[in-house]
Amino acid sequence: MSIPPGESAPNVSTGELNARYDKFVVDLLGVIAYGELSAFERLSSDARYSPTLHDRAALGRMAVTEFEHFDVVRARLAEMNMDVELAMRPFQPSIDSFHDRTRPADWYESLMKAYVVDAISGDFYRAISEFLDQKTREVINAVQTNDESGALLQDRLKKMLADDPRLASRLALWGRRLVGEALTQAQRVGTEHSFLRGLMIEDELPAARNEVSTLLAQLTKNHSRRMSQLGLTA
Repeated sequence: MSIPPGESAPNVSTGELNARYDKFVVDLLGVIAYGELSAFERLSSDARYSPTLHDRAALGRMAVTEFEHFDVVRARLAEMNMDVELAMRPFQPSIDSFHDRTRPADWYESLMKAYVVDAISGDFYRAISEFLDQKTREVINAVQTNDESGALLQDRLKKMLADDPRLASRLALWGRRLVGEALTQAQRVGTEHSFLRGLMIEDELPAARNEVSTLLAQLTKNHSRRMSQLGLTA
């Protein structure tokens, strides 16, 4: 469905396609960079409320990893002669608003938010990266939450639920709210910044809308699977 940079399409110049693609990549890296920076801030703040020093150290380590991911994206934007602050700025209001709407009430909800939002973000960016050049794919792959962090969050959530089964209904409800907000956020950002359109010629826009619908359905399915792994209903 994509038109690789440098190839031509009917009634669209090569230069226009390349410029459209480059803007798309800068926008994509900008939203990822601000997402990683926000994750660093969120995890650093949440670590203060950890019930044990072990939990505090674990979240602190995850926060450091998020900032390292931010640096990876910043470096790639610098290679493209783009300032990371300029690339992030258009996405700051919507991402900040998302985090304001999904502010956790306690430690348990903080862990669930990290588990749900990081996983959905990773699914979203991996799906889009299939249509991108190799260097951009490598950057996106490099900033995904690693299996160790995901397993740590899942194990900690399972232990909390085993220790206090009364949490199950509250965290299941919280998880449903998070995935709803996350999918709405993905649609909003995609609409405001024409995500995927940067890869399309005009005749392919209906196909792009179908791709987005399919992607959102897959994100929901993946979320349901992860909730089932916790013993929760999505």
